[in-house]
Amino acid sequence: YTRFWPILIVLYGLSKIIQRESVPQKMWGAFWVLVGGLWLLDRLDVIYFSIWSLWPLILVVIGARLIWGRSGRNGAGLGGVSSGGGDTSSTINALALLGGFKRSNDSQDFRGGEATAIMGGCEIDLRKASIKEGEAVLDLTAIMGGIEIWVPEDWKVTLMGVPLLGGFEDKTHPTGRESNKNLIVRGYAIMGGVEIKN
Repeated sequence: YTRFWPILIVLYGLSKIIQRESVPQKMWGAFWVLVGGLWLLDRLDVIYFSIWSLWPLILVVIGARLIWGRSGRNGAGLGGVSSGGGDTSSTINALALLGGFKRSNDSQDFRGGEATAIMGGCEIDLRKASIKEGEAVLDLTAIMGGIEIWVPEDWKVTLMGVPLLGGFEDKTHPTGRESNKNLIVRGYAIMGGVEIKN
């Protein structure tokens, strides 16, 4: 069965294509379908494929993601560590590829965002942020990497993530008081991990 694990990457790519409305997100999903499909064919001895043979395409895809997402992206760690101070925007977007991303957000009208860690790590501190009304949604993807989210103690966390040979873990400590600030965490952990803490 270990020969078929690249199917998980294909499924991740398909989910991006189906769930997302924007063209860049669909292209990102198509890229992972391609990588997972080639990797699966290699594991089945149909073709020879090495992930490193796609490095020019990987650079193009990463560059396109950064350009298209420049208006909403708060940073990226590519092969190194990106860190910064507090951010006041209502959404946060992070990409860590073979590197690390560390950022805090103190928006008083936090609405969510997305973070992706591919063989890297993301650490996002939301302890000074607040959800004005309703809920905020974070889409998290960890592929052979890890994502750590710190939230305020008065936030309620709802995990809706799918672990595939990985894990989603809610390590927050409930205060016992009813909260109207709900953070919904969605996404995938493929041979990686996601932790929510307060």
